[in-house]
Amino acid sequence: MLSPTSASARSSLEEMLDSIRQRDDKPKDLPPALPVRPISKARLPKSRKQLLNSIMDDKSASMKEKERKTRDRKRSRDEKELGFKGGGFGSKRMSMVDLVLPDDTPYTKNAEMDDHEERSEDNNNMSDAPSTVELSVDESEWGDNIQNVLKKKLRVWCRLSNGQWESGKTQSSSGEDALVMLSDGRIVKVPTENLLPANPDILEGVDDLIQLSYLNEPSVLYDLQYRYQHNMIYTKAGPVLVAINPFKHLPIYGNDFVTAYRQRLMDSPHVYAIADTAFNEMMRDEVNQSIIISGESGAGKTETAKIAMQYLAALGGRNGIEDEILQTNCILEAFGNAKTARNDNSSRFGKLIEIHFSTIGKIYGAKIQTFLLEKSRVVQLAKGERSYHVFYQLCAGAPSYLKELLNLKMPSEYNYLNQSDCLAIDNVDDACRFHLLMEAFDIVQLRKEDQESTFAMLAAVLWLGNISFEVIDNENHVCVVRDEAAIIAAKLMGCNVQDLMLALSSRQIRAGNDSIVQKLTLPQAIDARDALAKSIYSSLFDWLVEQINKSLEVGKKCTGRSISILDIYGFESFQKNSFEQFCINYANERLQQHFNRHLFKLEQEEYAQDGIDWTQVDFEDNQECLNLFEKKPLGLLSLLDEESTFPKATDLTFANKLKQHLSTNSCFKGERGGAFSVFHYAGQVMYHTSGFLEKNRDPLHSDSIQLLSACSCQLPQLFASNMLNVSKKPVSSLFRLGDFQKKSVAAKFKGQLFKLMQRLENTTPHFIRCIKPNSKQQPGMYENDLVLQQLRCCGVLEVVRISRSGFPTRLTHQQFAGRYGFLLLENVRLHDPLSISVAILQQCNIHPDMYQVGYTKIFFRTGQIAVLEDARKRMLQGIFMIQKCFRGHRVRSQFYELKKGISILQSFIRCENAKREYGLLLIRRKAAFIIQKHQKKRIAQRTIDDRQQAVICLQSVIRGWLVRRNIHKMQKHKNSNHDIRNIGNQQKIPDLKNSAEHVLIQSSVLEELQGRVLKAEASLREKEEENSLLQENLKRFEARWSEYETKMRYMEEKWQKQMISLQVSLAAAKKSLVADDTPKQPVRFDAALHYYDSEDTISVDSHTPEENTLAKVPNHTPDTGAGPEANVGLSGVSHLVKEFEQRRKVFNDDARFVIDLKSGHSESSVNPEDELRKLKFRFRAWKRDYKARLRETKATLNKLGNVEMEKSRKKWWGKKSIRGL
Repeated sequence: MLSPTSASARSSLEEMLDSIRQRDDKPKDLPPALPVRPISKARLPKSRKQLLNSIMDDKSASMKEKERKTRDRKRSRDEKELGFKGGGFGSKRMSMVDLVLPDDTPYTKNAEMDDHEERSEDNNNMSDAPSTVELSVDESEWGDNIQNVLKKKLRVWCRLSNGQWESGKTQSSSGEDALVMLSDGRIVKVPTENLLPANPDILEGVDDLIQLSYLNEPSVLYDLQYRYQHNMIYTKAGPVLVAINPFKHLPIYGNDFVTAYRQRLMDSPHVYAIADTAFNEMMRDEVNQSIIISGESGAGKTETAKIAMQYLAALGGRNGIEDEILQTNCILEAFGNAKTARNDNSSRFGKLIEIHFSTIGKIYGAKIQTFLLEKSRVVQLAKGERSYHVFYQLCAGAPSYLKELLNLKMPSEYNYLNQSDCLAIDNVDDACRFHLLMEAFDIVQLRKEDQESTFAMLAAVLWLGNISFEVIDNENHVCVVRDEAAIIAAKLMGCNVQDLMLALSSRQIRAGNDSIVQKLTLPQAIDARDALAKSIYSSLFDWLVEQINKSLEVGKKCTGRSISILDIYGFESFQKNSFEQFCINYANERLQQHFNRHLFKLEQEEYAQDGIDWTQVDFEDNQECLNLFEKKPLGLLSLLDEESTFPKATDLTFANKLKQHLSTNSCFKGERGGAFSVFHYAGQVMYHTSGFLEKNRDPLHSDSIQLLSACSCQLPQLFASNMLNVSKKPVSSLFRLGDFQKKSVAAKFKGQLFKLMQRLENTTPHFIRCIKPNSKQQPGMYENDLVLQQLRCCGVLEVVRISRSGFPTRLTHQQFAGRYGFLLLENVRLHDPLSISVAILQQCNIHPDMYQVGYTKIFFRTGQIAVLEDARKRMLQGIFMIQKCFRGHRVRSQFYELKKGISILQSFIRCENAKREYGLLLIRRKAAFIIQKHQKKRIAQRTIDDRQQAVICLQSVIRGWLVRRNIHKMQKHKNSNHDIRNIGNQQKIPDLKNSAEHVLIQSSVLEELQGRVLKAEASLREKEEENSLLQENLKRFEARWSEYETKMRYMEEKWQKQMISLQVSLAAAKKSLVADDTPKQPVRFDAALHYYDSEDTISVDSHTPEENTLAKVPNHTPDTGAGPEANVGLSGVSHLVKEFEQRRKVFNDDARFVIDLKSGHSESSVNPEDELRKLKFRFRAWKRDYKARLRETKATLNKLGNVEMEKSRKKWWGKKSIRGL
């Protein structure tokens, strides 16, 4: 550490600058060469020690070495008590000079070997020098800290006899023991070596472990437990994010939180914060990033990867590709995840998703790489576990047509699924998950035909498991039973049933040019069937990944900017561990080495190379375990591949070979019964070699490949072609003749893992360590031992120590000067980058303890670069403000000039437009006048027509009123005539004359009425001239019209009475014709006829509804002695009466129809006015004709009456003369 100097003394930076300038022989105007690298990378050179003031003396170094040995002894004793291999957060310690790289490594070896040679030479030259201090400051001060805690009686952590840590408060101490009061009130006596200082209450639940005053195991455990119980599952451990699986949904995700972390409104630890940091560094430094998620099975790695992908999709989305990327999780989980004993959704494959971004930070593609799918899970299940989710989802959620097409049944009816008696997962709906899978297929643009082919292959795998065999001879040879399973499996694969049965029950072996067919035994046939099923499922999984990559293909838009998210299987240790756990744990060892390399090795190597003051932090290194796996020719993988090539090798011979060659390795331990143990970084795991060789060979006979290539379906043919394209090596053994030896599974997996490490090595890593809080997968439970074991495996404490005392941010002098050089004033700007960097640090008042200047770089402690970024941001804001004001002024000036020119141009254009519009306006005005003229003419014509119709209607009303008034007077006259008839016979003839005169008087009255009508018409014509007055009075006339209708009904009733009287008169006339004794009847009949004949103006506008009130004319039979003339007269009168009745009914019906039309009761489209006019015309015509015939009948009756009178007179005179004689 740098210590401040006195005010008068020169600073260490100035001294270093002077020494650099003295060694620089180049001109001042050229940038000087950078300082020469130190000879030793593990120690600072002598000149460097004098430059910096933080190196401890030899005495303190020896004291710390003594303390280190004491601590190691304590740790070894603690390890025995706790039962763990590593007693702290890392037990195997590594010094930088002892690093030995294996022959086979994914990293570049040239530079490291050179460094190693230099370090070896330096160690030989400095054998007498004191060794590098390995303890951190916290550990060196451990003795002082515990003594201070005991004296002040502060809170401590004490380890009890059961190995558990409890919080308490020291009461007293004596020698090596202390009395501690626990939190439950108990007082225990604990050795001081089992006491650790506890942090103050103010640091309870801090979100970054660096902030802890005392960094020890119980403090870290308690801090994580406190945050976990308060639903704060994310905690920072320096650059590493520790994520504890809550086993429940927490409301800390979604668009609101994405926005908050993107806008820096929240700074608490979160997966979003890690993803945001990776995104910002990628955009700022143009360097690819990687997010490495690790942890045990069930720690929540898959969900953490999905959360990180959701955040990146929200940042770089808005083009649709992000939805496809997110939906790939649903597909890969269905086909690659399964329920295990420790996890309901365990990833049984490794996955690396590389998301590509454009130069503006938008997602435009992705690529998925998978590793080591656990194929054995397809055909073999342990108790309480399930096969891959997609099988259960297909059986539960497939629509009816698909079930019928694939002949699907319940999962319990398939042998591959019912082995473990576990067919469902609590709180998981497989049918709903299947619908989500279908939606995901559509989103990633997988064709419907390919979807159906995929489900057909899945169903074929299930039906293959139901194929059974029967023994056919004493040698245990078998043949396939031709049942439902064989037929349906062959149908789904698109092959012949007989070919399938033959491929599963026999094997064709080539010996030279000959071909030998060998029948299989029952175990061999079962292995052949299972190998075919595993091969189909594995090929289907790889094909699906390939189709997804085609949908997410980057294409030619690749800019090299990407963020990779690694979600790989966690460390596994079961009661029985097989080949899959062997490969999985090997991958985790390699990932742990990558973690150590970036956070421990490279970090401290870079400090030593650049010559800064630094005390080494020891950590647990797993390089020895990796050498056990990868070393050639005596490594686990090499021996496994070697043994797999021998036809007669067995799992037991493989176990014996391991014991023979690796028994001296400290990480290997041979076990009984063909088993062996490996001491991994996470603990000891015992592997059973049963099935190792077979799974490593992954055999699939050529007969099965030929069967797939002969299938009619496209997918099996594609699978077969991919298998044939793999490099094959013929085996000379006769037993394997006809088979082909391909690359072993372990060798392929190792190659994939090395490529993965090389890809990750070219990125900036961001680590997320997932922790499983309990083994029961229950929310709220926190098992200290389980969490502590995982923390030790992760090396969290060492990470925090390095982050606390280290320099996580570093920039080269050129980068630092280029990024922050503009912060200096122009008059003090220098030429060389180192001088510029120092000047910037002094100007920004960065404390010397917060940074160190190396030979090539400047190293900053945590948070210091943010101070410089804030100063840079403020300076840039000021510059931008000045530029904005200047650009605004310039643009405004240009705008005013442009505005003035545009105004002049607009004035001319508007003038031309106004002239053009004025000409058009004149044309439109003329056209408007013409249109108005025709419109006014039409309106006037319509008005005249309306008024004429109104006048005609008014005239008809007035005329009708006048006629009805005349009829009323005639009715009164008729009544008066009836009184006259009662006068004696002597006065009848004069009365008739008076009646004739009265009729003549009535005619004169009619003429007078006609004159009045003419006058009324003249007055109406005058009123027509008064147009405005007539329109105002029109409504009043309409009101009067209703009154006129009432009067017309009243007149109609009177008219009916007149008709009745007329009928009575006709009946009287008939009686007079019959009567022979009196001559008075013809006279009365004639008067009655004459009275009716005067009815010239009878109206037909109304009818008589009271038809039953009409008087019935009596039908008198004429006297037979009246003579032929009398009969003719009577028949004429009867005919007139009948015709009158018929016409009356006809006119009444017509009048009723017209009234219905006027009142709207009839739906006919006939004009009521026209119908009324026609009715009047018919009535007048019939009236004239009827009047003429009535006159003729009257004349005939008069003539007949005169003849009768003469006859009567003759009779009278004859009688009188006879009497006279």
